[in-house]
Amino acid sequence: MNEISVPTDEAALPPLLKRDGIDLDLDTVRTLIAGIAAAPPAEVAPAGTGRHRVAAWSHLLPKPPGPDLAAHLDRLVDQAAERFRRAVATPDTVGRIASLRAELARRRLDALVVPLADEHYTEFVPLRAHRLQWLTGFTGSAGWAIVTADRAAIFVDGRYTLQVRDQIPAAAMSYHHLIEDPPYRWLTANVAKDARVGYDPWIHTETEVEKLGDACRHAGAALVAVADNPIDVVWRDQPPPPLMPALPHEAAYTGEDSVLKRRQVAATFAKDAIDAVVLTTPESTAWLANMRGNDVACTPLALAFSILYRDATLDLFIDRRKVSAKLLTHLGPEIRQRERSDLGPTLDRLGRDRRRVAIDPASTAAWIVDRLKQAGAEIHRGPDPSALPRARKNATELAGTRAAHRRDGAALTRFLAWLGKTAPDGALDELAASAKLAAFRAETERIQNLSFNTIAGAGPNGAIVHYRSTPATNRRLQVGEFFLLDSGAQYLDGTTDVTRTIAIGQVSPEMRDRFTRVLKGHITLARARFPKGTTGSQLDALARNALWQAGLDYDHGTGHGVGSYLGVHEGPHRISKAANAIALEPGMIVSNEPGYYKTGAYGIRIENLVAVVPCPLAGAEKETFAFETLTRAPIDRTAIDSALLTPEEIAWLDDFHAMVRNDLTPLVDAETAAWLARATAPLAAG
Repeated sequence: MNEISVPTDEAALPPLLKRDGIDLDLDTVRTLIAGIAAAPPAEVAPAGTGRHRVAAWSHLLPKPPGPDLAAHLDRLVDQAAERFRRAVATPDTVGRIASLRAELARRRLDALVVPLADEHYTEFVPLRAHRLQWLTGFTGSAGWAIVTADRAAIFVDGRYTLQVRDQIPAAAMSYHHLIEDPPYRWLTANVAKDARVGYDPWIHTETEVEKLGDACRHAGAALVAVADNPIDVVWRDQPPPPLMPALPHEAAYTGEDSVLKRRQVAATFAKDAIDAVVLTTPESTAWLANMRGNDVACTPLALAFSILYRDATLDLFIDRRKVSAKLLTHLGPEIRQRERSDLGPTLDRLGRDRRRVAIDPASTAAWIVDRLKQAGAEIHRGPDPSALPRARKNATELAGTRAAHRRDGAALTRFLAWLGKTAPDGALDELAASAKLAAFRAETERIQNLSFNTIAGAGPNGAIVHYRSTPATNRRLQVGEFFLLDSGAQYLDGTTDVTRTIAIGQVSPEMRDRFTRVLKGHITLARARFPKGTTGSQLDALARNALWQAGLDYDHGTGHGVGSYLGVHEGPHRISKAANAIALEPGMIVSNEPGYYKTGAYGIRIENLVAVVPCPLAGAEKETFAFETLTRAPIDRTAIDSALLTPEEIAWLDDFHAMVRNDLTPLVDAETAAWLARATAPLAAG
């Protein structure tokens, strides 16, 4: 790792440390400051408890600091965090590619493959792992790059084909579609015979390495695993791994003790004679150990690996500095805390003992698989055995998410009432609207953060499915247009995700038609009854049918799983056209979010979260399930063409709005309650 520099004002630290009786040398404090600064600050958090405030990490010190030292540490962390952020966000594509090429030449490598990934394959990677953005200037959430001695290529999916051209000079890199023109094909056509192509085995899965290897063999080149990532050498002032505390997640929220969870998962090992499973995704470890953290944006994770054994004990590989005495007590004696550096030797021991070890090929780094193979372990490949039980929320988790959705709905409703007064003036823009919604949510009990970066798209920006407003793209909300708002939050008792499309004034008949067709699809899916064994793929068409009848469709899935104060995107279940063999089961939470997008004009999406619940039917020959709608927020009645709705659809909407009104009125102020009464009036009432 490169040497860490700390901002100015360092000279004041030693006397402040001494005065507070904190016996730490300056180098140790520097390391702490850098590690805390490398974690993202909360976008929304309870007052005074933002992630970078020393109150959130004081247990890493020998004793709590006094107010002067605390304020000084806060200032130093903020300065370091801003420096790290600027280093990633300030593009220098040409200069950085040149630096990387020099390092590759020094290592006798002819190319390097650079994915956007970390060793855990998390949705939100830590700042340290943003190697793709640092190198290229591309800020999208998915992509790869390949750099050779004389050319460079960037690969992005359809969401980012316009963005990548704005962010990367054409003279520096060629643009390619990640799916239609994948990196593997480009390698075969563009690397020379006998070239040595480098890859970091920590940030590629075994499957990816196999594809890269095949591409290199077709080109007559060799694929070479690097011991350390070359970008980490040329990236001066690269952030270190984040160092936020790991936190207990109490039984009041989890509803189930860690011991019971571990025994439940370990009981599945016998079928395949498995001795242990290596869990690389922090969500799995967080759920099994009833542990959370703040190492990455938007998802409450402490970055860690774990190994679950047949006897239901767990080795937890985590930076010891993150673990407090309180957490150790919470974890109990059957969870053994290990340093992350102990992972390799532990894999070696499993190999020496000829153990049968399970890994999930979709999320396990090639480094781990290679280490197990070299040690002599027998490898069993299969899905993460904790994913399915994690998806089946228990009664406590479901009660928590219902409560979280009521509180979240009250905050969103306060915002919608405010928006109704403010937007028609024409002075409100996307960024200001997002900030106002975040401010309303910040006042909500048990909130910890946003669950993803808010999508606030006015007019044509709403047609960009994964749009994120920036100062360069920020647009005013204008009368006659739609405003698409997709947002959510992380609460201690649940995770929310809700999309509303709001008409600013009167919109065109075409826009009302499209909005109503999306609503019809949403209602049809919400009202579905289905037998046990049904998958989301079998239900997907219900949400699209009204659009299909007009020759319309949307290009994203209809629903994704959602965690319980965990990831806002959680598998293994989903609702989409793509084949999915995972049947929907009671306790699963999934989104219901059909949409329609007219490029350059407007976007529409209506999203509620729903839970799968039993639905006994008289005379039914099979066990039957249904969806319980969890989200509490009104749907814009002014954008509906009621002539397109059936009586059953109108009844569902009126019932939903009555439920929203009854649940939220006690939680909002009188002015908002009056607006809510109008917004949720029966549709026939106009």
